[in-house]
Amino acid sequence: MASKQYHIMMFPWLAFGHMIPFLELSKRLAAKGALISFVSTTKNLQRLPLIPSNLQPRINLVELPLPRVEGLPENCEATVDLQENQIQFLKTAYDLLAHPLENLIQVDVPDLILFDFASDWIPEIGAKFGVPTGFFVVFTAAAFAFIGPPEELKTSNRRPSPEHFTVPPDWIPFPSLLAASPDYATILWSSIHKPDATGVSTGQRMAKSIEDCSLVAFRSCDEFEGEYLAVVRELYQKPVLPIGVLPPVPEENKKEREVDSNWSDTFEWLDGQKAKPVVFVGFGSEYKMPIEQIHELAFAIELSRLPFVWILRKPQEVHSSDLLPPGFAYRTSSQGIVIQGWAPQLEILAHSAIGACLFHSGWGTIIESLGFGHPLILLPMINDQGLNAKLMVEKEVGYEVPRNEDGSFSREIVARSMRVVAVAPEGEKLRSKAAEMRRIFNNQQSEERYINKLMEHLEKDGYSKGKN
Repeated sequence: MASKQYHIMMFPWLAFGHMIPFLELSKRLAAKGALISFVSTTKNLQRLPLIPSNLQPRINLVELPLPRVEGLPENCEATVDLQENQIQFLKTAYDLLAHPLENLIQVDVPDLILFDFASDWIPEIGAKFGVPTGFFVVFTAAAFAFIGPPEELKTSNRRPSPEHFTVPPDWIPFPSLLAASPDYATILWSSIHKPDATGVSTGQRMAKSIEDCSLVAFRSCDEFEGEYLAVVRELYQKPVLPIGVLPPVPEENKKEREVDSNWSDTFEWLDGQKAKPVVFVGFGSEYKMPIEQIHELAFAIELSRLPFVWILRKPQEVHSSDLLPPGFAYRTSSQGIVIQGWAPQLEILAHSAIGACLFHSGWGTIIESLGFGHPLILLPMINDQGLNAKLMVEKEVGYEVPRNEDGSFSREIVARSMRVVAVAPEGEKLRSKAAEMRRIFNNQQSEERYINKLMEHLEKDGYSKGKN
């Protein structure tokens, strides 16, 4: 492996769906001998998972206090703390970190800076010190293939309206299912192309990041979406490197029930279920599900008659006693378990009783679920999730829940979708294909090869300043 010691600075966007992959990549690079400066705000660093003791000497967590800005509530330093319309003010504060970050770089110049879409100003700072920069994309290559080349992200000339998002783009040269329903197309198009409180759009940030960086690294692999990686290489005309899907490392995620008796009842219940098909249900912490959707989902779960474990995040404004429909807990007491708040998701997914996953189609949960071979019941809600769902359907490992014309979902259709994926004969091919995905999404040897290739690329292209 590379003989030189690299100092790599990591600067993720202030969302845990971004910070966690950046941290996972940091650990893998540190295991190869790199020195990592992981830069984020004070509160976010305090909330990160513990770094394994053997890697702690090589990963330095660097605090940058988040500036106060109008519109951003106090002590809110990540998207999980905010409502959707407040995230633009977090970007305003994030942009103000440019100057203190430049001061950090000036004191200890790294060999490479890996940054996120929101900090499109980092390549310019890196250029001042002769430091190359890499845009680390935590989304699928398919999603970035769909949204298009940098020029299109800046101008939307070729797809000037949301209607153009309802069909696959013409720059994808093979049959593809990537497209958006009319309601989702409007939201996605606007989120990419309309400027927010910072005065720029997300698409403009992404375009500048792609154009100005030295390389683009994707949380992806050729085995799963090599054809879409080829598309983005053609669109970007610069080095595009898959660095693996970064699944959790098993030895770093020991069973919580071995160290935390709070979960013993949950796992005892799972132990008592037949091996499959308990359905895991979870919609993460980023999407604030309205109480009406929570109730409709609850009725769907009950109607499916399938055993379930539901990790449910309570909306702040809702009292716990109103969270679930009246009588739901009583009627489903022998059918499943509802866990409010945080739960050891990875440990639950690893249990042999889990046979399918009903969730929001986030890339991180897709990686975890397919790592255990679980078929996917896809109910996308925000951001890239709709495109991820289409990709999973295309790969025949997931089934997207049909929606009503207005984008809403009904209990009967969700319940039927659950049964199709988990137990019905027509879902057998899907279950079989998902089981095969373990060799891709839970393959630490393959993951190591991708990290080796990244390190080889850095050495070949002279990223190191010759430190030893």
